[in-house]
Amino acid sequence: MSRKPYVRPVSKTGWWLRHPRYMRYMSREVTCIFIGAFALLMVCALERLSHGQAAYESFIAALHGPISAFGLVLVLAFALHNATSWFNVTPKALPVQIGEEFLDGKYIIGAHYAVWIVLSLLVLFLAGVL
Repeated sequence: MSRKPYVRPVSKTGWWLRHPRYMRYMSREVTCIFIGAFALLMVCALERLSHGQAAYESFIAALHGPISAFGLVLVLAFALHNATSWFNVTPKALPVQIGEEFLDGKYIIGAHYAVWIVLSLLVLFLAGVL
């Protein structure tokens, strides 16, 4: 005697459209593709830099077009979305317990944003922007 268990049909491509939580998860995951592409672009920049100043300057000149500017702004927007969404999830993934009580999530999120701002200002200072 053979029984066939009920198997609920699940869409292979649109499952994440059914619930807002899944949509937030997938938006965070998709941003990693663009951030990875930017990382590869930086590896290419280092490779061109290893070939000399002229090769690096030609690489930088190729990035001065409107399409690459739009792409870099898009990557920045996705990086900001990725960072803020992870910071907002941090209290669930990393709860801080003090005695019997847990620290309120807003303090954990605030600490992450504060460190992010301080490190960004430090990088800008070291780069000579500030």
